[in-house]
Amino acid sequence: MPTAREAAQPSTTHQPVLLREAIEGLAVRSGGRYIDATLGGGGHAEAVLTASSPDGRLLGIDADASAIERTRVRLAAFGDRLSVFHGSNARIAEAAATAGLDHSEGILFDLGLSSDQLVDRERGFGIRAGGPLDLRFDTTRGEPAAALLAHLSVSELAGLLRRFGEEPQANRIARAIVARRAESPVTTAEELATLVEEVATRPGRPTRIHPATRVFQALRIAVNGELDALATALEASIRLLAVGGRIVVLSYHSLEDRIVKRTFAAAARGCICPPRLPLCGCGKKPTLRLVTDAPIVASDDEVAMNPRSRSAKLRVAERLAGAA
Repeated sequence: MPTAREAAQPSTTHQPVLLREAIEGLAVRSGGRYIDATLGGGGHAEAVLTASSPDGRLLGIDADASAIERTRVRLAAFGDRLSVFHGSNARIAEAAATAGLDHSEGILFDLGLSSDQLVDRERGFGIRAGGPLDLRFDTTRGEPAAALLAHLSVSELAGLLRRFGEEPQANRIARAIVARRAESPVTTAEELATLVEEVATRPGRPTRIHPATRVFQALRIAVNGELDALATALEASIRLLAVGGRIVVLSYHSLEDRIVKRTFAAAARGCICPPRLPLCGCGKKPTLRLVTDAPIVASDDEVAMNPRSRSAKLRVAERLAGAA
């Protein structure tokens, strides 16, 4: 349940990324049943509900209870056309069943962090906003990032930073964190950001992003199990789509995009028999058609207005008829 502080803050600072392209990709129509698997600030959800008027329905899913409460307020005018589910989008099949949806005409994923989370000082998502080093979307599940830093060995921590952050200085940063915690635990976003900045900044080599960006990304992915959840959610979403239904995914880094690209490609491939076989023996049929061969990216104008869109990649696929 949201805290009193969360419930008292219905406003949102979030600007949806690639909004027009996402709605066009979903091919929203009146009366359709849609799922926003990452409800967040509700910008995409509002556009889907508007485009599907007067009787389209939308199920919004989010692991962040405060995001759900803000969006309930923002979208209150849509009444019972909106239903929500608090939990990981890996549970999308359960969420759909709870909402009475046996299929959907369109499913949207806008991955990563919302602008609201980046300015939230309660969980430390924003490097500059600071706060306790928690990084969990759902604070009722799992352990906070500070707890990870308190017990991982140098090799374990370096491996995590490489795997989930693709951090080139993983070993140096891991050694510095373990050495620092021998004196005092690293428990706030400010402490971690300062420490990483001290050991990872290279004089004369300025970077566009903060030196700790990849470290925060890696820890956030780890504590939320984001990549496993995404893979599970995508597979379940394909099964939920009605024939002709669309799935649209916005990703913000290569780890996410790689999973989306491979999942879509595998579903669109069909036969997996060795090329030397004269006839197909696997019987596998393609379940998706790729609508976008290459990802759609934000225009220069959108990036100027919303810097968060700079790294966004949007992919679209459509459910095929006759697929098993």
